[in-house]
Amino acid sequence: MAIPHEVLAYGWIPFTVVLVLIFIFSWFYIRFYQDHAQSEVSSTLTAIVALAITLLTTALVPVDIFLVSYMKNDDGTWKEWSADESVRNDFEKNTVAVGYYVLYAMVAFFAFVLMPFMYFYYEEKDEDVTTKQRMCGALKYTIGFLIVGVVLLLVGAFAPLKKPPSNITQWSDKLNFMKDELKAGNGETALSLLMGFLSFMGMMIMITYTAYGMTALPFSMLKGFKNAKKEELEVSQSHESVQERARMIRAKYTSGRTVSGRDRRLLARLEGEERLLLRRERHLQAANLSWLNKCLRCCRPFEVIFGVFFLLFGLLIFVSLFLTCLDKALNSLGYKFGYALLKPQLPNPINIVMVYAQRVFPLDYCLFVAIVLYFLYCTMSGIRAIGIRCCWIKLYKIRARKTMPQALLFLILMLMLTMLFLNIMLFTLAPQYVMYGSQHYMKTNDTAHPETTVTPLNGTLLGIATTPTPQPIPHNSTVPGNTTTPIPQPTASAQTEVCATDAPVGKCIMTRAAVFLNRFFYKVWFFGACYYWGTWLFLVVYIIGLCVSIAKKRKSVVDEELDSSDYDSDEDLVSA
Repeated sequence: MAIPHEVLAYGWIPFTVVLVLIFIFSWFYIRFYQDHAQSEVSSTLTAIVALAITLLTTALVPVDIFLVSYMKNDDGTWKEWSADESVRNDFEKNTVAVGYYVLYAMVAFFAFVLMPFMYFYYEEKDEDVTTKQRMCGALKYTIGFLIVGVVLLLVGAFAPLKKPPSNITQWSDKLNFMKDELKAGNGETALSLLMGFLSFMGMMIMITYTAYGMTALPFSMLKGFKNAKKEELEVSQSHESVQERARMIRAKYTSGRTVSGRDRRLLARLEGEERLLLRRERHLQAANLSWLNKCLRCCRPFEVIFGVFFLLFGLLIFVSLFLTCLDKALNSLGYKFGYALLKPQLPNPINIVMVYAQRVFPLDYCLFVAIVLYFLYCTMSGIRAIGIRCCWIKLYKIRARKTMPQALLFLILMLMLTMLFLNIMLFTLAPQYVMYGSQHYMKTNDTAHPETTVTPLNGTLLGIATTPTPQPIPHNSTVPGNTTTPIPQPTASAQTEVCATDAPVGKCIMTRAAVFLNRFFYKVWFFGACYYWGTWLFLVVYIIGLCVSIAKKRKSVVDEELDSSDYDSDEDLVSA
């Protein structure tokens, strides 16, 4: 039966709208942070497209969830057009799966080829260097990144990963393992391994920056800034004190005596402090006269309200992640299966809200976008507070309208990796919603037949489309050759159950994102274990960041302006 046009319209029209909004958001985002005096069209366009493509990989998830949920009625029966299992699987594979493949392939291309090339292309910029020489120099460094990507693809394509279970012959009709491996192909595993490597790096970035940003963002709003007038008075007094100390040192040598080395170093330090205080005093005077700061003071109550909201929302995310991680620790299948959870046992508040919101189209899409933007905003807050660092060495500053092109490309690459790991963290944040949406299935009170019993490695867990075992009919006879899922009719002894991994085969359909992830975790359990323990580490860093944010003092209203002055940096003061 043909797919109804309303299914395509409800699923893809919101995605098209979000696609346009994502490109508009990416353009304003890049233009807001970049240094317009030193920007280049090539690096700007690369950053905009890279950020947009990464956000699209996340925006495709709610479309995937909607499509699988829309295949069922509220009573758990399949709709007429989706009753045939082959139609359901072909629909998912030919639409959503292709979208995932294309977007993730483009992310890999940007991460391993285009963005490193553009980064080193700008690094090679010089007055005496031609465009051809810049391209050759950038290509020389990019080859190293390309080799790493190719090696990961080859490992994923040809390395011997987890083998089929030894007892496959006992349930080959349900799992059909080798047939699915042939359908999936080595290409999917190769791409999954590549994305797994990038997501692992994104996990480290999210642990470092996002976890801290989730506390730094609300508390910066709650605490606000220091009073500019009082701070200006304090800075003025400090300035006079430094001037007086420097005057006393100079007075010791008015007779022409040679300045001692100790006094020379002390005088140089005082002169550097004087320049810094003078610049700070000048910025504070401008801040007191700025109409923008006066308007911000009027909006202070709204800032406090948003700070409270972000703090409570962050705590809600923390609780949801903690409950799912605890549930996996108690009830999952263990590290060899990526800590897969057959059925959630502990209540997850965000998961409950998203499952119910999914029934009111497109409320869940709006909430999903809000969650993604929240993580993006928190990541940016953490990066701006900490700076782009390698260990303890600060590489770049990220400031509005003062970010260099290299730093901007580095920033977008970090956001790309963070969003990739966010796609995986969503399975912990709202596992039921991301895997099955609001699907239900008909469950009878009759004694379950052996052929519908779910084993830990069945096709449902691996996301494998298998032909369900036909239901028995009277006199113990079966209908041979039945390849479609019959539409069950509600009976007095039937009840609806929420779809989960332990549902009987053929009763529910898993999203393609869950199919890819479960199949990848089964083949390469190492990544599943790392992501699980990385989420625990994320929660620990959040607690540490919460303590730091509570104890941290209020910032000055001119801290950002002073930090963004790349030409009057603290290093320049010391060298002077």
